[in-house]
Amino acid sequence: MFRHTKHLQFEAKPEKPDALYAAKLQELIGGAYGEMTVTMQYLFQGWNCRVEGKYKDMILDVATEEIGHVEMLATMVARLLEGAPDDVMAKAVKDPAVGAVVGGMNPQQAIVSGGGAVLADSGATPWNGKYIVASGNLMADFYANVAAEAQGRLQTARLYNMTDDPGVKAMLKFNLARDTVHQNQWLAAIEQLKEDGLEGPIVPNALFDEENQEHSRTHWHLSDGTQAQDGPWAQGIAPDGVHQLEFLADPAPLGGPASAPPPPDHLYGTKAAGHGGEGSAKGPSGAPNKSMGDKIKDTFS
Repeated sequence: MFRHTKHLQFEAKPEKPDALYAAKLQELIGGAYGEMTVTMQYLFQGWNCRVEGKYKDMILDVATEEIGHVEMLATMVARLLEGAPDDVMAKAVKDPAVGAVVGGMNPQQAIVSGGGAVLADSGATPWNGKYIVASGNLMADFYANVAAEAQGRLQTARLYNMTDDPGVKAMLKFNLARDTVHQNQWLAAIEQLKEDGLEGPIVPNALFDEENQEHSRTHWHLSDGTQAQDGPWAQGIAPDGVHQLEFLADPAPLGGPASAPPPPDHLYGTKAAGHGGEGSAKGPSGAPNKSMGDKIKDTFS
């Protein structure tokens, strides 16, 4: 079960209203790497975790904390909007450049939420559940969590430099710190999975004998750059401790022409006469002369 405590995890009191900044701060709520994303990402990872004990407990601890971060940010946005859109917006639109975008304020904060936060990013794009990663594989999920926290901390750092409000900066200092510890926690959890023998560095830790082993170690040089071979990703033992990485300086294509098969007549795709078989998986001679619709008709006639 979940229980709500009325007090915020950390204070969220701006010194003065700022509708423009409230719109920017929406990115940390409903952006692809915002707090709503990590909240739902960690909750579903925890609920789907089949390893009872320390991993599941840690995931759900962090997930529940992230709910509080959404609350902090939503509270800050509402307080930044205090006095908007009337007073703050009137001042903002005196600047022609700002006025051209209606003061930079997200109109939904006034129209939809009545002067509060909305579940959207700084461009007013609604939050999407497809942002989250909850695969059931803890190594894959923890890699994704490190990336999510890194992007979130990066965006928080950028927003930190976009305000001079002491109250806003104080809250963001706390958020930066929590993003730091969470990155470290997920990195530590990745190492713990290896030590516990639950997962290896490559996900999934399976099918290595089945994959095309000739191509499991080569870096294909496919750009005009001249220094790709200078990194450890192109030579030496791979991080998995198994593969010997190699640099392929002039790779040749391994497949045939990238041609699509001919479209069925009833879909009215444009095709050249006399070239109907190009792109067929069976080759030109094996391409069907009849459309799928004609074949179905023949079968049942």
